[in-house]
Amino acid sequence: MELTLNNVEEVLNKVRPFLMIDGGDVEVTGIKENGIVEVRLLGSCKDCPLRMMTLRAGIERALMTEIPAVKRIESVL
Repeated sequence: MELTLNNVEEVLNKVRPFLMIDGGDVEVTGIKENGIVEVRLLGSCKDCPLRMMTLRAGIERALMTEIPAVKRIESVL
C-alpha cells in the first residue's frame, strides 16, 4: 500500500472505533516526504495519560504494518 492520505485514512478508520469508545479520535495533519505522518489526537485522547502508548503501540503500529513507507508518526498540537 502506498503512502497517500487516502491510504492513511483507510488504516486510521480501522483504529478509530477503539479510540471513539473512550471519546477520542485522531486526524491526519500532514504527511512528509520522509515517511513521517503527522497526527493530532482529539477528544479525550488529547489529554489522556496513555496517549503516547496509543500513538506508538496502536496508531503507529497499524500504519507501519499496512503501509511500509511509514517510518514513524509525530503528534502535533
